[in-house]
Amino acid sequence: MNIKDIILNPVLTEKATNLTKNKYYFFKVNIKSNKNQIKNAIESLYKVKVFEVKTIIRKGKTKRIGRRMKIKKISNEKIAFIKLKEGKIDIFP
Repeated sequence: MNIKDIILNPVLTEKATNLTKNKYYFFKVNIKSNKNQIKNAIESLYKVKVFEVKTIIRKGKTKRIGRRMKIKKISNEKIAFIKLKEGKIDIFP
């Protein structure tokens, strides 16, 4: 897999921004990628040393949309929790 196929985008929530002080960063990643691929992609993309990678798969929900209330399924997504050993990631524009 390509590096840009593995890491989709950073998660910018209030909890995620507060944990950047403790060198924790959150990224949405490809659901087929594993921890080693995520670690190598982060290290090569941002030039930092990764200490630990934890992943979680957030289950997709079903929503009722439209006037006729048709059911639409939102797909699953995988989120990686990354703790850095050294360095800093500048994800804010």
